[in-house]
Amino acid sequence: MATSPDVIVIGAGVLGLCTAAELAERGHVVTVIDPGVANASSIAAGMIAPALESLLEEVAPARAALLKRARDLWPAFAETHALRLHREGADWRGPDAGAAIARLHALGFDAREAPGGLTTADDWRIEVGPALTALARTPGLTVTRGRVTRLAGDARRWRVEADDGRVWFSASVVLATGVETAIAGLPGPVAAMVGAITPIRGQLSVVAMPAPPRVVRGPGVYVAPCEGGVVIGATMEPGRRDLDPDPAEAARQVAAGLALLGAKGEAGPARVGVRGATADGLPLAGSSGQPGLHLALAPRRNGWLMGPLAALVVADGIEGRVPLADATALDPLRFG
Repeated sequence: MATSPDVIVIGAGVLGLCTAAELAERGHVVTVIDPGVANASSIAAGMIAPALESLLEEVAPARAALLKRARDLWPAFAETHALRLHREGADWRGPDAGAAIARLHALGFDAREAPGGLTTADDWRIEVGPALTALARTPGLTVTRGRVTRLAGDARRWRVEADDGRVWFSASVVLATGVETAIAGLPGPVAAMVGAITPIRGQLSVVAMPAPPRVVRGPGVYVAPCEGGVVIGATMEPGRRDLDPDPAEAARQVAAGLALLGAKGEAGPARVGVRGATADGLPLAGSSGQPGLHLALAPRRNGWLMGPLAALVVADGIEGRVPLADATALDPLRFG
């Protein structure tokens, strides 16, 4: 049986669900199609961290300002969708704290000296599991389990086919599939955009222990509070798509994270996720250049930070609104 929602979103990661929730809040009937397995957004620490990301990536002032504006969309987005936003800041522990503080100040961020490093009020976080669940329950939004295998479109509408024979039709489709490349029928230019996304494998471990009051980051590792303890991680392995945990790397991360806290804890099994990245590290969010086909892909490790901004850009494009100024930075056609 075929169904015809206003918008079909393929993929239930953070960019897909943020976009679907934004559209549903605006009154659209939205169907999200997703296989229902763990994705990179669910295997994440939920950091909304423009300050320390700007410091660690040594970004230019314009990029830091963009990340900060993306962060500033979160309070209203969280209130609209009943998400709990943690705004306690984050700590950095490592060498050259004075230089790091000066760098953050030059980029327009709060930073002040703290034991072993610095602290900033500009980095926030969100609990990823509850947030994904809440977004999926937005009125007007339906999440359907399925694996999309083919798209076919013309000037009027897109046909979306699943591997079990189900079919959906819609004038607007949002491709939010992460690094998934197994969808046939993508127009050549869109297939090239998706094919150019670099997979980046990361893994983290949940450690049962008393959590620190805020995220703590150091060279090569982060520790973020979560329900029942903390998550410890930080690996970035470009070019890898495999999901098998690396026990040695997990042990190294956990040891480094616990040393950062000066604490002990018991680690559970490591979890692996694969995220996508573009050449400039920003997501592809907006029109694909094909009528009715939009993208919300490849946020690198800033998916949670960029979620509301990507959602606004894509939703505005579907509705034909005047784009936000920041839409240009996320334009999928910027590399052409």
